[in-house]
Order: sequence, then structure tokens, then C-alpha cells
Amino acid sequence: MVEKLRLMAVHAHPDDESSKGAATMARYVAEGHEVMVVTCTGGEAGSVLNPAMDRPDVLENMAEIRREEMARAAKILGVRHRWLGFVDSGLPEGDPLPPLPEGCFALKPLEESTPPLVEVIREFRPHVIVTYDENGGYPHPDHIRCHEVSIAAFDAAGDPDRYPGLGEPWQPLKLYYSHGFSRAKLLAFHEALLAADLESPYAEWLAGWGSDRPDVMERVTTRVECADWFPVRDEALKAHATQIDPESRWFAVPLEMQREVWPTEEYELARSLVDSTLPEDDLFAGIHEKVTA
Repeated sequence: MVEKLRLMAVHAHPDDESSKGAATMARYVAEGHEVMVVTCTGGEAGSVLNPAMDRPDVLENMAEIRREEMARAAKILGVRHRWLGFVDSGLPEGDPLPPLPEGCFALKPLEESTPPLVEVIREFRPHVIVTYDENGGYPHPDHIRCHEVSIAAFDAAGDPDRYPGLGEPWQPLKLYYSHGFSRAKLLAFHEALLAADLESPYAEWLAGWGSDRPDVMERVTTRVECADWFPVRDEALKAHATQIDPESRWFAVPLEMQREVWPTEEYELARSLVDSTLPEDDLFAGIHEKVTA
């Protein structure tokens, strides 16, 4: 009998959970574990990236619609969900970059943004937390802040002297960074599409990938087999209709090709309080033994 374990994924905006590690979460839910997604902001500043949803009625109700989309995605993935309630900072553009809006998540001091996550950690008691690396996966100010808050909360949640009014202390055992976009993965899909006489949307992306830019695969410690849950991931992505165009390159690679060419999702073990041997194929590696000991 498999011990029921708990995984928490901390993300910046609604839709991030479906584009980063969704198949892994769906697999663990199917195996009987508990999974919670924590979303730091409401995604209110997100642009409409699906032309079919670029309508006045959508733009006028973006916050409410994105909450509805998140609820549908969570139901599809089978995960619990919590909002932290911070305001989306938006992605500044221009030269020089404009200032971030006052009161947004990225400008909140850590002493204000960390306690709400500590409280959720102590309530859910995850054995594993997944978040972004120090670059945010990509340099969106909310993603970088999400990383910083996750690290701070991981360190504080188990300390009885910190935030004593926010529940009984709980120390997560492992912290991972999710890594979704790697040159190796894009190249594998690009070559597989061309070999099958299919059009690849990745040529321009790969051409712009400078030779001096490192590939995150060099940092990956853990590859989770989850191809059986790629269809679930795709349905969760499509639930975020304002952000995901069903005709976009998200869906350019046929599922059977994905299963054959790249059947895993990738992570970097950043913190661990248990023994596990690298490389891993399970985010709970070393935890089963710790919990049942």
C-alpha cells in the first residue's frame, strides 16, 4: 500500500500550474497522493493571448474570468487550490522599463508576502514544495518574487519561533525548481516533427537561442515519467482560455510523439532534508522511507 504523501506547487499566476508540471501533479493525484496548487496573484494584468477571447466582455471581467479558469483547471488536474491574494505586477515592457504598479506582488516586502504562504504550508503540511528557480523560469517580476517567497516560507514554516500565530510548525522535506523550457527538449521535438514531415514552430526559437546561453537540462536532477497524463495537462491548459490558444505551438507536437520523444517533466532538487540518490525519477524519492520509518 502506497503511503499518501503531499505535494505543493507554488505559482505566480493562474495558468502557470498547467504549463509547468501539470502532468506530474496529475500522476501523483492518480496514485493517491494529495496535491495543492498555491497561486500568488490573480493574474489580473495578463494579456489575452487567445484571439477568440479578445473581446470587450472578457477584458472588462478579466479578474473574475481568470478565477473561473483556475477553478476549472484545478478540477481537471484533481488538485486542491488556494489563492494568496496578491495583485499581479504585470510584465513591464519598454526601454527604459516603466515602474511596477504600486502595491503589486513583486513590490511587496518579503515580511508581508511570506506569512500567507507559511500559513498555507502549515495547514496543508506538504512533504515536497515545487516552485521556480532564482530566474523565475523566465524573468517576470512575479515569478522571481514567487521564488523568493517560496524559499523564505520553506525556511520559516518549520521554525516555531517564526510566525507563532499562523499554525503548528511544519517542515517540508524537499524543495524543487521546475524546469519547463530547455534547448534539448525543443530541439528533440523540432527534429522529430521534421522527420515526420510535419511543420515545426520551433525553428525561430532555436535559432535565437545563443550559444552562450546555458541549457537548464544541465541543472536537472529529477525527471518524472508522466506521459500518460499529458492529455490531462492539455485539458487543464485549455481551461485557461484567455491565455492558451488551442491552435498555438503548445499543441504542435502530437501526443504520441511527445510520449516517444520526451515522456518526462524536469525538476532541480534545490533543498533536501532526506537522503535520495541523484538522478531521481520521483519527487517523493527518500520521503516514503522517512515517513514510514
